[in-house]
Amino acid sequence: MQAVLKCPKITVIRPQGCLNAVNALEFERDLTTALAQDDTSILVVDLAAVESLDSAGLMALVSALKLAGSLGRSLQLCSVSPSIKIIFELTQLDRVFEIS
Repeated sequence: MQAVLKCPKITVIRPQGCLNAVNALEFERDLTTALAQDDTSILVVDLAAVESLDSAGLMALVSALKLAGSLGRSLQLCSVSPSIKIIFELTQLDRVFEIS
């Protein structure tokens, strides 16, 4: 019997500054492009350098999460600062996103 190991390809996106209405469409486009790559199975969004997040930035993340689910891929958030994490908690999206 042969053992087959499939190593997932992890793509990391590191947005910086503010994720708001000014740049949310560009951010969502970047997320969509990364998820559309055939060899990407896990998309990690590193939020360490994000200073603020408004509803438009949050919706870009939600849209990407929906797309990831429809493609059978995973979207995870990491390095979420306490000030950003509270936004996820207030909207109860901390129960929807995988945050590490």
